[in-house]
Amino acid sequence: MMDGLERNIPKIMNIAISSGKGGTGKTFVATNIATAFSKKGRNVCYLDCDVEEPNGHLFLKPRIDKEEDITLMTPVGVDDEKCIKCGKCQDACHYNAIAVIKDKVLFFPQLCHVCGACKIVCPTDAIIEENKKIGVLKHGKSGAIDFHYALLETGEGGMSPRLIKRVKKCAGNGINIFDSSPGTACPVVETVKDVDLCVLVTDPTPFGVNDLKLAVDMSRKINQEPVVLVNRAEYMDDNLKAYCKKAQLEIIGEIPDDRRIAEVYSVGDIVFEKLPQYRKLFESIAQRIEKLAQERRVVKEIYSSMEKEEKKTDDKKIEKAKPAAFSTANKPKELVIISGKGGTGKTSLTASFVALAKKTIISDCDVDAADLHLLLAPQIKERGNFSGGVIAEIDPEKCTGCNGCKDACRFLAIENYNSEFEKELCRIDPIACEGCGVCYLVCKDSAVKVEDAVNGEWFVSETRFGPMTHAKLGVAEENSGRLVTLVRDKACDAASEINENKLIIDGAPGTGCPVIASITGADYALIVTEPTVSGIHDMKRILDVTRHFGVKSGVVVNKYDLNIDMTEKIKEIANEYNAEFIGTIPYDKKVTEAQMKALSIVEYTEDGAVVKSIKQIWKKINSLININQ
Repeated sequence: MMDGLERNIPKIMNIAISSGKGGTGKTFVATNIATAFSKKGRNVCYLDCDVEEPNGHLFLKPRIDKEEDITLMTPVGVDDEKCIKCGKCQDACHYNAIAVIKDKVLFFPQLCHVCGACKIVCPTDAIIEENKKIGVLKHGKSGAIDFHYALLETGEGGMSPRLIKRVKKCAGNGINIFDSSPGTACPVVETVKDVDLCVLVTDPTPFGVNDLKLAVDMSRKINQEPVVLVNRAEYMDDNLKAYCKKAQLEIIGEIPDDRRIAEVYSVGDIVFEKLPQYRKLFESIAQRIEKLAQERRVVKEIYSSMEKEEKKTDDKKIEKAKPAAFSTANKPKELVIISGKGGTGKTSLTASFVALAKKTIISDCDVDAADLHLLLAPQIKERGNFSGGVIAEIDPEKCTGCNGCKDACRFLAIENYNSEFEKELCRIDPIACEGCGVCYLVCKDSAVKVEDAVNGEWFVSETRFGPMTHAKLGVAEENSGRLVTLVRDKACDAASEINENKLIIDGAPGTGCPVIASITGADYALIVTEPTVSGIHDMKRILDVTRHFGVKSGVVVNKYDLNIDMTEKIKEIANEYNAEFIGTIPYDKKVTEAQMKALSIVEYTEDGAVVKSIKQIWKKINSLININQ
């Protein structure tokens, strides 16, 4: 009798493994599920779409047979001899990538999304474009598993969706496992939007539940009804199960919080192979995934991320981030805490620093999966809507079907359809659209209508430690980098109002637009990592970013005692990058207990090695950058 993994299945099955936040075990799950399918003789293709921080290859260890550079015709500057400084390029750019100041044009390539608007509106053809490398695509095999992944070039934050498209084109004719980036913004949407099943990996912590809600609503907005897989399933309360029941979400499996799993993961091994007692668990999860991917799934209502206190303020004016060249000049000293990947303890450490600082300005720049508010309980004093682009719509009565907009759209967001007017017209896919407005600029029939998009909401709040600026990116929305810039500008304004000279920033994870916007111009970047192969890989990626933008940086290893050898290796790598090795923090479940009480660990307890370590790290940071002076 054939088991559940050996029933007849469709020729092609696309499975996305995603999460609302990093560090939940998304890649751990994806690699073990791929292994489970492969061991049952399935034709498996693993596609790592987390192009900012791909980790799947660290565990499946593919033999790479082919590499190809991915290039894109990209604006690289302005021809000063042709440029008349008219400012039309600045007005057309919705990404703040161009600014005209005192008869000088400034170009910020890390903010450019290569929409082509500047080239279209320039009356003198002064925009210089070149074929630029945005990443590398690698192809190989891991045993019987086909393996494809891409690596984004350092500083190319806006190019992630382009690279993900190329990865997805490598899908095979069997079971395709898409390892998604974390969060809810455009890279995740590009990965998840057309799969047969989306599996959301979470953990039963306050952070995990909060970010799961965001991920569920993102999935449902793009017409995906997800299922949930719980990792590190040690429940301290019933919040996760209560939410899943209320949201009518199926939990397809639970993976125990077992230190042996963490130790196997830390050295880059596959739990399915190294811990035989867990094989049946992963086989049963794979069997359930296979069954659900074949079903027609009804997409349920979005409700969880739009709680009463967080609804968009429709009566407020729409605000946009100032270009980098116009941002607040009198800024405080900025300490930004970042990580190459999510889940390293970045936010918990930030909350502890805030508590130790006693009085400071605080910013949460992880705008598409913000968690700091769960520990600081901010009371909102001011709020407003954020726009990072436009909403475009094509009027079918005016459209002539000339395809001018379709040809000009570099995001492939415009498609043809047969209309009631008995002719083929154009329409915009709102999920693929990135709000650049190029279709409006090129339409000769005035058929495209545009208005400012509301992509999220910003807040200025008060906490027990001082003012806090934070934001919430809309479900499946774009331009998180610009929202981060707005949050930082609001923090500088708040600092100026109360004459405060220090700002502690909970930065975005990864290496893309949000993290670039988080660190640019900061006084110091503290990188939080873990002693695992993925932690080291992602730390090196973010060190490349801080070096690229000239930001002084240091490294902290959280849960260092999970793998002492890896911790020593991290010290060596930090030295190679000329980054200060700031210290280590031991593993302690009291950190999660503190989260459950909505407190930082230094508030929750005055004793223990964790608190002692954090206080030493804070003292060292102060001595390095004089943040309290």
